[in-house]
Amino acid sequence: MRQLVGAAIQFNIALGYIDANLDKAVAALRRVAQQGAKLAVLPEMWSCGYDYRNLTELAKETPRVLETLKQESQKLELVTVGSLPELDGGTVYNTAYVIDKGKMVGSYRKLHLFSTMREDQFLGSGNQILIAETSVGRLGVAICYDLRFPELFRKLALAGAEIVCLPAEWPKPRQEHWKTLLRARAIENQLFVIAANCCGVQGKLDFFGLSQLISPLGNVLQMAAEEDTELVAQFDFAEMDKYRDQIKILSDRRADVYGTP
Repeated sequence: MRQLVGAAIQFNIALGYIDANLDKAVAALRRVAQQGAKLAVLPEMWSCGYDYRNLTELAKETPRVLETLKQESQKLELVTVGSLPELDGGTVYNTAYVIDKGKMVGSYRKLHLFSTMREDQFLGSGNQILIAETSVGRLGVAICYDLRFPELFRKLALAGAEIVCLPAEWPKPRQEHWKTLLRARAIENQLFVIAANCCGVQGKLDFFGLSQLISPLGNVLQMAAEEDTELVAQFDFAEMDKYRDQIKILSDRRADVYGTP
């Protein structure tokens, strides 16, 4: 029987202060590893937040951040997922990296940029999904605003995702949307969801936290409050397999009528 202990890491991101955020992240990863976690998800842009004025310079530090993360991942025997600013050819992307026990096994550039917060003016958008084959299973990755686009999650499910990892910076007052959409994405695609949000105040934005670990049946296994914390829960893949066998959502689709994502 396949089982896994997964974790979501939630903290108040210090805007623009890479080393302070890196120290927080490393300490949290060590704590969840002590609790048996083999998969840990960090928030969106966790190294620096959306410090738009300095984003290009901050992105130059991402290789150093990733090197530290690889070392910790190897030492702790963890799979880690979290998004960071990636500089490529003069363009900055919001990129989630999947590191498996010290090895980079995949990266995903955020597809949907939140124009309300001017993300599209400062960031480039990705154009590919990611299914990462890891030591803990097949991981799909989405980032924050991607949650509002069910087509992406269905495509990940059809491509074999067992768990979707979602780093986020989702602010007040839209916490009910957050909670509802996370459960919906898990239920309609019959997979596990690990959503790691940030918390605290950054400039004019107040982030509510509420990171969650959700089962394929939509059961909230763990949900955070609004302060720095780590959530840990056990995933039972037999539960997912049983649910998919009982209610054959993926195979009962009518793609001949409404197409494929």
